[in-house]
Amino acid sequence: MNMNVLTHTLLAVGLIAALPAQADTVTLQQAVEMSLAADPRIKEREQVIEAARAMVREVKGNAGWRVSANAFIGLAPEVDGGFYQGGAFSGTTPRTDGDKIHGISDWTHLDFALIKPLYTFGKVERYGDAAQGNVDLKQGELKQTRADIAYDTKRAYFGYLAARDARGFLEDMQQRVNQAIATVERNLKEENGEARQSDLFALQTAKGLLAKYVHQARAIEKISLDGLKVLTGAGLKSDLQVADSRIEPVAFPQVDLAEFQARALQDRPEMQQLEAGLRARRALVAAKKADRMPDVYAGVIGQFNYASQRERLDNPYLYDPFNGGGLTPVVGVKWDTVFGVSTARVDQAQAELEALNHKKAFAVAGIPYEVGEAYANAQANFDAQRDLAEGAAAARRWMVASLADFSAGIETADKVADAIKNYALMQTEYLRTVNDYNMNVAQLARLTGELK
Repeated sequence: MNMNVLTHTLLAVGLIAALPAQADTVTLQQAVEMSLAADPRIKEREQVIEAARAMVREVKGNAGWRVSANAFIGLAPEVDGGFYQGGAFSGTTPRTDGDKIHGISDWTHLDFALIKPLYTFGKVERYGDAAQGNVDLKQGELKQTRADIAYDTKRAYFGYLAARDARGFLEDMQQRVNQAIATVERNLKEENGEARQSDLFALQTAKGLLAKYVHQARAIEKISLDGLKVLTGAGLKSDLQVADSRIEPVAFPQVDLAEFQARALQDRPEMQQLEAGLRARRALVAAKKADRMPDVYAGVIGQFNYASQRERLDNPYLYDPFNGGGLTPVVGVKWDTVFGVSTARVDQAQAELEALNHKKAFAVAGIPYEVGEAYANAQANFDAQRDLAEGAAAARRWMVASLADFSAGIETADKVADAIKNYALMQTEYLRTVNDYNMNVAQLARLTGELK
């Protein structure tokens, strides 16, 4: 490669790398989507669901084939010769060795059983239903976590907009107060000045109050933006920016209260979790009752023994536990229960089911109230922010007129300070109320199971 071309290429790459990284600008919806994709709590809940699904597979696996086996190598007495007296292989008098030990032989043992349940009186089915109910319960927890993350993202987003707008507004007010203070100080230095010392004190008081609000707004602005960076996964060191130039009230939901309450009872994650929990508890009660019944099974069982230093007996009436074996198909009934314990377990499962029924009754009564409370707050703040907008506009006109009159020498500084403080109060209260209203609408979405 030509050296000049290589040099120009390296310089170009260096210049591109030296350019500042472009800031990421996100809308509210994009911020919510980023948070849902980045939050580790989502992935944690997904793995919990996978564990619950594995439990379902485990329960269903109990209806399939199962094997149990035991194998070992040990020692057995050595025997040389046949069954009859003197170790002969034929005769009339059985052999008797007494306590004589002729030696030691290796002994290999294997026993096994291959079994499949035929009928369990509903144990597998009911435990499977309970395990599936647990999966549905965990899925409800995932949905609730997603709703909480979306709500937290909206709170950080709107909080940042409100704090940024408040900070910019208050800094502008500081400049106006500083200009008024400078005018008063000039007049005080002049012999024929019309300003009074009390005018300066009044304006300095307003300046101190504004400074406090500016510091608070800057802190909230930073905290909210950092929180948004963490939630979206951008990282604290990223240059994340929001697309909205200022905070605006969102549209009031075009759904009446009764419809919101009906949606909450049907779609809210907590209600879905309650229904899943009830299904699981009912299935668990039935499973505990079935535990008191036996299992019917079929399969194959067998045993094998081998001792290399023992003569093998080929007599169908005699069995040598160290040599020989057998295999047979079986059909059987296995019953393993402790009546007092099994009854107590049924009672425990029934009590837990009844407790969940009472919890559902409370939720059915409480959720509509909770939705109604959020709806009332949203309506109140929606009306309040409109009135505050009008009040803030009037306060601004009051302040501008007072400053003009003060410049003309027909208004005192304390009146100007009052106008400035009231305008600052009305505007910041308006911004705070818009933020509260937007969060009321977000809370309604969360309480009714929406994810937007």
